[in-house]
Amino acid sequence: MADMNGVMMQYFHWYCPDDGSLWNQLSDSAEELAKVGITSLWLPPAYKGTGGGMDVGYGVYDLFDLGEFDQKGSVRTKYGTKEEYLRAIKTAQAAGIRIYADVVLNHKLGGDEEEEVEATPFNPDNRNQVIGEYQTIKAWTHFTFPGRGDKYSSMKWHWWHFDAIDYNAYNADENAIYLLKGKEFDRNTDLEKGNFDYLMGCDLDMQHPEVQGELKYWGEWYVDTTGVDGFRFDAVKHVAAEFFYDWMAHVSHYAERELFAVGEYWSYEVEALHSFIEATQGRVKLFDAPLHYNFHVASQSGNSYDMRQIFDNTLVQHQPALAVTLTENHDSQPLQSLESVVEPWFKPLAYALILLRREGYPCIFYGDYYGAHYQDTGNDGNEHEVWMDCHKWLIDKFLFARQAYAYGEQYDYFDHANTLGWTRLGDEEHPGGMAVVLSNGGDGTKWMEVGQANCTYIDLTEHISEPVTTNDQGWAEFRCNGGSVSVWVPAS
Repeated sequence: MADMNGVMMQYFHWYCPDDGSLWNQLSDSAEELAKVGITSLWLPPAYKGTGGGMDVGYGVYDLFDLGEFDQKGSVRTKYGTKEEYLRAIKTAQAAGIRIYADVVLNHKLGGDEEEEVEATPFNPDNRNQVIGEYQTIKAWTHFTFPGRGDKYSSMKWHWWHFDAIDYNAYNADENAIYLLKGKEFDRNTDLEKGNFDYLMGCDLDMQHPEVQGELKYWGEWYVDTTGVDGFRFDAVKHVAAEFFYDWMAHVSHYAERELFAVGEYWSYEVEALHSFIEATQGRVKLFDAPLHYNFHVASQSGNSYDMRQIFDNTLVQHQPALAVTLTENHDSQPLQSLESVVEPWFKPLAYALILLRREGYPCIFYGDYYGAHYQDTGNDGNEHEVWMDCHKWLIDKFLFARQAYAYGEQYDYFDHANTLGWTRLGDEEHPGGMAVVLSNGGDGTKWMEVGQANCTYIDLTEHISEPVTTNDQGWAEFRCNGGSVSVWVPAS
């Protein structure tokens, strides 16, 4: 499961170069990442997508091709070859870093042959509304994996392994979701669009015994082949929640070790997250999308945002042990499908709120840590150039503070609309305590207790140069600059 006081990093962003270099980059960087306090890495999908060597990994074609077979125009994936992937995992684990594999079990794309099947068209915006006659359609639902053949698995996929698709070669212009013969949409999925079972491509029928068997077998093969420590599940709100509980129970039992699991349930309605957690009996943590949304809104609103509300209606507020907290990810970054940018000025505040507090399992985003530069077409149809700021220096400071001082009791001082503060009192092994102050408005001050009498504190961020000394009762006036954060730690 998650390591105590651990920190995850999402080790990719959507626009990483498609030159096959990421796995080797990880091998070179693993020791440095471990040294600064990264304890786990969420790696991108490592199997072949329909876009071959350019596919980010979510257009799943062949789960068994980790960059080993000449399929979809390349042997390697966007990130490298199978050998490079396995070496990167071993190198990171040797440095003390746990590895979580990104798993997309909802859909497949890039079928090798077309098949005819009868289906009913539904309204894409209301999956409860039929918009046409039951009819014969033709679709790319036959997956034969000619480059891999029967190696690792002999199963070939046909239309009956799926429950819905969105393409009909006989009527290519029709905008519809086709529910295939004898199928139904999964229940216990998100209720957006009436029923959000269908997302894209060929939607897997999770009720089909051959599909269930193949996915469980693939899980066994994957942990045997890679030795990963856990999984990040993509698009869990589009799959009946119980599936993930059953799959994790099966694969963990097979592996004879407890495997970590976190799901991407991208909804800003925290009640939807609670429902998934209940259905999976707490076996799968979730990314705190509502917290990300609060960061997004706060960053757009400047000093008009009431910072006392920053944790309202979030998963970390309600179920901190099951919340993976984040500021940004590959879907929310600029020009992506769920674009909801946290503005650069607010990123340090957001990272302080996830890295320096007791609650939640924080996840750092690669694009925030290293920075990023790319071009793409936005939702407005125009080409845009994006520069993402590098926050590595400050995040490393936060990581050091988390390792050295973020222990013991936590006292919150959330009594001002613009200035927040909290302290950690430390424990026997980590004495000294820590005080954090941040403001989304002007310069801020907080009268706070750190539990250390007559002790001098310095601002680890170097934003404020003058030290602060506590009184006989261990209290002091800690401060920060406007629109900034300061982390106060013992001077010696």
